[in-house]
Amino acid sequence: MSSSIDERKLSIDERLSLDNFEIDKESHIIVDTNICKRCVSKVCVYACPAHLYRLENGEIIFNHEGCLECGTCRIVCPLGAIKWNNPRGGFGIHYRYG
Repeated sequence: MSSSIDERKLSIDERLSLDNFEIDKESHIIVDTNICKRCVSKVCVYACPAHLYRLENGEIIFNHEGCLECGTCRIVCPLGAIKWNNPRGGFGIHYRYG
C-alpha cells in the first residue's frame, strides 16, 4: 500500500518546502551591526529557525530572504540590535500546509 502525502506526517523540512516566499528587495528586518560587535553571545545565530544569521570573521552576516516571520531574532537579541517589522503587503512567507 503506497502512502500519499495526506496519509503520512510530514517532516518540518517537507512542510517548509510547500511554502512560498515572495522576496522583497527591502528587508523587513534591520540589524545594527555596530551594536552586534558588542554582543558576546551572538544568540541570533543559534536561535533563528531559518538560519538567516551567521558569523563570518567574528561579525554577524544577515540575509532576510527565507525569513519565517517568527520574530525570534528580535526577542532573543540581548542588546536590541534587531528591529523587526512585518513585511510589506504581498511580500514574505505564504504558508501553504494544512
